[in-house]
Amino acid sequence: MDFAFSDDQVAIRDTARRFATERLAPLYRQREKDGEIGRDVVAEMGELGLIGTDLPTEYGGLGLDCVTSGVIIEEIAAADLNVSYIQLVGSLNGRILADHAKPEFAAQAIGDLCSGDKISALGLTEPRGGSDAAGLILRARKDGDDYILNGEKTSISMGTQADMVMLFARTGAEEERSRGVSTFYAPLNEPGVTRTEFEDMGHGAVGRGSLFFDDVRIPASCLVGEAGAGFRQVMHGFDFSRALIGLMVLGPARQSLAEAWQYSTEREAFGKPIAAYQGVTQPLAECETYLEAATTLCYKTLWLRDQGLPHTKEAAMVKWWAPKAAFDIIHQCLLTHGHYGYTKDLPLEQRMRDVLGLQIGDGTAQIQKMVIAREIVGRVALPY
Repeated sequence: MDFAFSDDQVAIRDTARRFATERLAPLYRQREKDGEIGRDVVAEMGELGLIGTDLPTEYGGLGLDCVTSGVIIEEIAAADLNVSYIQLVGSLNGRILADHAKPEFAAQAIGDLCSGDKISALGLTEPRGGSDAAGLILRARKDGDDYILNGEKTSISMGTQADMVMLFARTGAEEERSRGVSTFYAPLNEPGVTRTEFEDMGHGAVGRGSLFFDDVRIPASCLVGEAGAGFRQVMHGFDFSRALIGLMVLGPARQSLAEAWQYSTEREAFGKPIAAYQGVTQPLAECETYLEAATTLCYKTLWLRDQGLPHTKEAAMVKWWAPKAAFDIIHQCLLTHGHYGYTKDLPLEQRMRDVLGLQIGDGTAQIQKMVIAREIVGRVALPY
């Protein structure tokens, strides 16, 4: 296994890093206050080819490997974790469209995502159950050449800003569980769609909230793949998105750690830089170790996916561990800065709040550990 990035990956990384440093980092806290990412930012990312790079070229992507997608999302998230949601959802939804939608539908939808012309959300979670992803009750009823949607999705990231949603709805009986779930790529500007926004601790620019569908009529062409196959479609994609989420949270942790090391050489106490004291440097050295280990596991997961090898276990590992490690690293960096780190003059407190949300979203640590156990000893590890 080669641990070095290729020349092409380094070039793409440098492009993403320049954009992140010059365009995103200066307005990180302002975007939280505004409560949105901004269409101009999304359009610039599209122009630079930073959205959906792993998607097929015939649909508007760049056809690059999953490792390269990880390189980009880590750089973007180092400057603003919220903006990296555009890439996360673009790759997840785009892959479902590329693999299962009709070619002409996929070409238009993926082209809009990669260009930054449209913002997309993932509509899976419902009020009565987040971790029980198969227990959906939002219904899509066939009516001639259309489907009629009724129900609610909640805790939907990008829900307040999205133009489209990859919606998972029940087309079969509730007793069918996952076998009765279908996928629709639906517009959110139709009559009968309403939205609410939550006031969260973090992710202020993402706009998490609820989507309500009240007799919303969409054409049958919005159905992605076969009816009843929706659950399998999204579950397969999660092995990819979980590795990307790991790099999303580790990006701001890496940036925080670099700032803490720099501060330790500039801040003086008792006539010396505080980097001279082991009580300062040893916790940071531990953070470097955790960062390196978690980052390596993320890229190993993406590499396994690129090789067509099993990676469900590794994806679950990074999903539960990377957000926890990132939070702990940023927390230590805040403490290293003393009371100055506790102020809102620095971005450390916002980074902590932002990464904390991903200890919950897209699968809790408990669920990921169940997945790991199942991959090792089989279905006997699952609850009855």
